[in-house]
Amino acid sequence: MLSSVLDDSSALTLVHPSSGDREWWRSSVIYQIYPRSFRDLNGDGVGDLQGITAELATLAELDIDAVWLSPFYRSPQKDAGYDVADYCSVDPIFGTLEDFDALITEASRHHIRVIVDLVPNHCSDAHPLFQAALAAGPGSPERDMFIFRDGTGENGDTPPNNWQSHFGGPAWTRITEPDGTPGQWYLHLFDSSQPDFNWDSPAVHAEFERILRFWLDRGVGGFRVDVAHALIKKTGLPDWGGRADGSSSEGYPGSEAPMFGQPGIHDIYRSWRKILDSYDGDRVLCAEATIDPIERLTDWVRADEMHQTFNFAYLHHPWHAPALRHVIESSLRAFDQVGAPTTWVLSNHDVVRHVSRFGITTHQDRPGDGIGAADPQPDHGLGISRARAATLLMLGLPGGVYLYQGEELGLPDHTRLPDEFRQDPTFHRTAGERLGRDGCRVPLPWTSEAPALGFSAAGGSWLPQPEEWQHLARDVQRQDRDSTLNLYRTALDLRRKLDLGNGSLAWLTGYPDSVLAYVNGNIAALMNMGSDAVPLPQGELIACSRNGAVYDGFLLPDNSAWVRLD
Repeated sequence: MLSSVLDDSSALTLVHPSSGDREWWRSSVIYQIYPRSFRDLNGDGVGDLQGITAELATLAELDIDAVWLSPFYRSPQKDAGYDVADYCSVDPIFGTLEDFDALITEASRHHIRVIVDLVPNHCSDAHPLFQAALAAGPGSPERDMFIFRDGTGENGDTPPNNWQSHFGGPAWTRITEPDGTPGQWYLHLFDSSQPDFNWDSPAVHAEFERILRFWLDRGVGGFRVDVAHALIKKTGLPDWGGRADGSSSEGYPGSEAPMFGQPGIHDIYRSWRKILDSYDGDRVLCAEATIDPIERLTDWVRADEMHQTFNFAYLHHPWHAPALRHVIESSLRAFDQVGAPTTWVLSNHDVVRHVSRFGITTHQDRPGDGIGAADPQPDHGLGISRARAATLLMLGLPGGVYLYQGEELGLPDHTRLPDEFRQDPTFHRTAGERLGRDGCRVPLPWTSEAPALGFSAAGGSWLPQPEEWQHLARDVQRQDRDSTLNLYRTALDLRRKLDLGNGSLAWLTGYPDSVLAYVNGNIAALMNMGSDAVPLPQGELIACSRNGAVYDGFLLPDNSAWVRLD
């Protein structure tokens, strides 16, 4: 029996000791808000800051530490606000600076910090600095704030190198000079409307230090830094034959990508850390850095740089226990080496929601980052069972957790979204070959019988909501003790009371390879990723991923449980 195995200390393999540090961000639960899809209070079909403020009390019920707001700055909205035209203002579709200040005040009342998205790699081509660069001409200080280069080939009509955009197509666009002649090319790792800044320019450093202080002075709790690994490019901008996103591929390790992970980037974050440390309140920096292997990612969270970085290896883990165990163990060991917390995440605004991801049972031949109506559809029953199991396992892990709005409702992607509604630039730049990310960005359902499911009193919704979301609305789930919402509320409450975020992790042996089992303090967490039921260790069952997950002391497949050990 497993109870006898637990009596033997060799049955526990310590991976991570409990933390004696108690900074809030080491064990934080941070809830990502995608503003345009959270709650619309002014009735125009697009979420706004007032809608967020109105629901902060609701979010406080989840016992979160902070909210992270995706971009709400003034923008042409060609890439959902990640094309910023003014970093120190609020786009009118979201409200005003006064609305933002009111949000900060209300969040503070609920003991919730507000973290804002910072986009330092690129801006909008409508930004005054880029417009000034276009007007000033080659060799000017204004143009030096961006990455302009002469073309190659006859008449300079070939891009300066072969780099490709994340959204498809070349990463270079040629301009027309002020005198009307064909001119230089500018780099954009994303859409052509998003020119990359030149971080070799001191003027760029000064501009972003000004931006940091602007928002810190308004009371933000920190910054999530978009594409935090991309700011510095390798001198000479050499060609690259690997993946556009810099991930490793055969013959092209990500560590050699010339547009990502360059050593000089760390001096930038050291200078930013000093700025944040000069403010009270333990403000934080979190990196969105797509870096592999995991040991290399820890360079971003050394003691004088970022506080946290996203764990994309965990986000993309397959439904395979040995692979997941490897990700957890390698993450904890690597981050422990630099004294930083590991973070865990299952969904965000750039990936298929994990309910749909875990419900995919067939190979998807079409490349892309979305699921469309013509694709094999996920098995929703399987997906929700696995998603709930994965969530419970994740919330028992030591470190920080990121939640994406709507995952507490068990929302799947909108996998049948008609193409005419798609707005992601990826879809348009690839002529539909890649569907893009709109499916995970659909506005939230709040009230089952209300127009737009309570997202907007006027009934508008910038993306259509699936009809089946009616039974997933928050008001319905509040009344159902076995709902996904109440699973999250229960697990997050226990996570806080048991201090699991500051806890330890030891592997619990004696289970087949298809079962992930660890102990955090005196709590055993198990997830059964196999096809056969497995016995739970002796103790008090304090949480399980769904009603019926445990039968006669056995954990059924595609389920998780927490047991307080005897």
